[in-house]
Amino acid sequence: MSVDATQPYDEGNIFARILRGELPCSKVYEDEHVLAFNDINPQASVHILLIPKGRYVSWDDFSANASVEEQAAFVRAAGHIARGAGLVEPGYRMLTNIGAHGGQVVPHLHLHIFGGEPLGPMLAQ
Repeated sequence: MSVDATQPYDEGNIFARILRGELPCSKVYEDEHVLAFNDINPQASVHILLIPKGRYVSWDDFSANASVEEQAAFVRAAGHIARGAGLVEPGYRMLTNIGAHGGQVVPHLHLHIFGGEPLGPMLAQ
């Protein structure tokens, strides 16, 4: 089921529950604005999820409503995580699904960081 990215934030989503400590995660990075952890169903040998700690449904919501500090922390964390995972030299992919047409499943902004192997074309031909 895909998410309507214009809907209000759902406090019961899996990432909100992880942020509240109700569900465990394999933490990769954390600061006051973001949390990153290994995906429980990895689609590549490295598959890390980066989420803001704020209540943002989508990239549109985040870019319109997050503070400059939150936005900067998110971007910096993505680079820090890629460098820390040794992904910069061989290359990596970052992906954010937004809304129903984009295939967003969890109604909390999240960035997938994939790497550790050749990833192939971005979209199936």
